Amino acid sequence: MTGRARLSRSGQPPKIGIVHLGPGAFFRAFNAPFTQDAMDIAGGDWGILAVSLRSPAARDALSPQGGVYHAVTKQDGGLAPRLIKAVTDVWVAPDDPRAVVEAMADADVRIVSLTITEKGYCKSAETGGLDLDHPDIVHDLASRDQPVSVVGFIVAALMARKTRGAGAFTVLSCDNLPSNGALVRRLVLEFAGQIDSDLTEWIETHATFPSTMVDRITPATTETDLDALAQLTGVQDDAAVFHEDFRQWVIEDSFAAGRPAWDEAGAQIVPSVDAHEMMKLRCLNGTHSMLAYLGYLAGYETIADTVADLAFAALCERAWREEIIPTLPPPEGENVHIYCDTLIARYRDTSIRHRTWQIAMDGSQKLPQRILGTIADNIAAGRATPCLILTVAAWMRYVGGIDEQGAPIDVRDPLAADLRAACDASDGTAELVSELMSVAAIFPAGLRQHDAFRNAVADASDRLIRDGAQATVRSL
Repeated sequence: MTGRARLSRSGQPPKIGIVHLGPGAFFRAFNAPFTQDAMDIAGGDWGILAVSLRSPAARDALSPQGGVYHAVTKQDGGLAPRLIKAVTDVWVAPDDPRAVVEAMADADVRIVSLTITEKGYCKSAETGGLDLDHPDIVHDLASRDQPVSVVGFIVAALMARKTRGAGAFTVLSCDNLPSNGALVRRLVLEFAGQIDSDLTEWIETHATFPSTMVDRITPATTETDLDALAQLTGVQDDAAVFHEDFRQWVIEDSFAAGRPAWDEAGAQIVPSVDAHEMMKLRCLNGTHSMLAYLGYLAGYETIADTVADLAFAALCERAWREEIIPTLPPPEGENVHIYCDTLIARYRDTSIRHRTWQIAMDGSQKLPQRILGTIADNIAAGRATPCLILTVAAWMRYVGGIDEQGAPIDVRDPLAADLRAACDASDGTAELVSELMSVAAIFPAGLRQHDAFRNAVADASDRLIRDGAQATVRSL
């Protein structure tokens, strides 16, 4: 891309109405384009100040371009880039946390949205509430004007708005977490309760925390992608993101101070997102994890590569039909069987190189919501779950850090060291399964204490070790 002009903004940016925490690739491929569409259709001051809580990467890519970038649809016919201008600026919170709090406390900001992944919420795996022993929470309670956690920033900003009579904002979580709005509300109120009961009551009364369900596959951007975009547009865009054409955003209709016309841009505004969220977590995210662990072990680099093997596609379809769909309440306006047909078509899209290794990251955080809850519901209903049990066994083999050819696996997980230590200390499959299932942060008590489940996982693990992932999948 040497010699090409760098992308830059022309004209004035929109006035800020949203502060977004966590400006990673998904935000740039999903939230910002939806907001751009809403402003294009219906106007409004909904510019986005994007704030990274840790890494300067997004700022370093976006700021030299004035916040503008391309969101690029990848499809069989090639690339379809679109210029996104909704992001007005990008900050890095540790550079000046007080400035971030002040920005969020501005009365013109009506929404604070989040894409911070499961790790960013400082949630206790044991209680489901705020982890008061988390180093970030300990810091923020001691230094409330210089927060480092999302919860600390939100409470500091709401406290400032209460003091100034500025009114509350809406906190809009867009992470793949069950009842994400209710979760962040609980965490915020628990944090505020450590400070001031009047503040807690004010937040309960005035702030809103709608739950959401988001869906758009956004694979990691490669240098090849960026070069192809530069060839097409004639400009260098280091902040570009690439995504599939499909997108779905379901949002609970609960806003404290208005919202962009996201519904006119295609979002579904509903009284409750619970059923949609469970459908997505179990049907899409659950089988994504299934394909990630088993596909990686079988030597497949991407989801498209994995489902090109008809046995893996059949495994998905069997899991949906026999183990996942029977656990789902019907979502409003959705046919779950048609939804799953759409999913397999999306998985087969070879233009979306969604790497199995990428999806396999942070499995200790994902497994409970994506897989284990479905297994527990089936056990309660007396249904067998061979596909999902094989997924658990594949995850256990994956976190051991050695693949089927004896090569090391780069396991990226908050508990990676503990999981690997448990694997290394185990003598035999049964002991390994027991050790990993004893991790209370991952496995709920009902599954940890369920002998038939443990034995089934051990049997599946033995098959994986003896026959390999590909042959084991074919046997199902």
